[in-house]
Amino acid sequence: MNLVLFSEADFIGENLIAIRDQRRLQHIKQVHQIQIGDTLKLGIINGNIGSGRVETFNESEIHLAVSLTKAPPKPLPVTLVLALPRPKMLKRTLQTIATLGVKKVYLINSYRVEKSYWQTPLLDESAITEHLLIGLEQGCDTQLPEIHLIKRFKPFVEDDLANIVGTSRALVAHPYTELPCPAQIDYAITLAIGPEGGFIPYEIDLLEKCGFTPVNLGERIMRVETVVPYLLGRLY
Repeated sequence: MNLVLFSEADFIGENLIAIRDQRRLQHIKQVHQIQIGDTLKLGIINGNIGSGRVETFNESEIHLAVSLTKAPPKPLPVTLVLALPRPKMLKRTLQTIATLGVKKVYLINSYRVEKSYWQTPLLDESAITEHLLIGLEQGCDTQLPEIHLIKRFKPFVEDDLANIVGTSRALVAHPYTELPCPAQIDYAITLAIGPEGGFIPYEIDLLEKCGFTPVNLGERIMRVETVVPYLLGRLY
């Protein structure tokens, strides 16, 4: 936890917060091994970053005097359209997305996404938020990404995706094209990433009709949890 995140609900006075939940409480005590007067790097969710001075603490809570003076890092100019990963990869993928600064994500269905994936409790709002917060804490960021769940591929691509793309450049990772993925760009993109093995030809065709350009990442087929940081690192 490189940044301790808190919300408006944690305030107990003017510029004074209380940390009471076990996840943050135990991490601060065990990892930071705090003493009265120590300072921690803090950030308020969807707000500024600063510091907190330890005023008091006991077994059940920590009181910190906070000063928030710095804006969070700039987000990546990326809208991510991602085929829903299998549940065991979803947690790590959400954390990675938040750590790297992506702020708008559409988790979509596709032919190779198993129906059972949509039943995972990891798609509950509270579970999604928990893993996004872990990613933000790692990356020293405060701005929660927007996560949209899209269960029908064709209506989404035909009716909604063009408006989401807007004026950005639209790219889709595809292992069966020869055009290499661009690198070190300085413009906004909408990036589509399919399941392992990529989108099927029918889905690629619909995406191309919506303005997406298929790009190749090389000879290797990567897992979603690998391709997301690989692609974002290559692009930006």
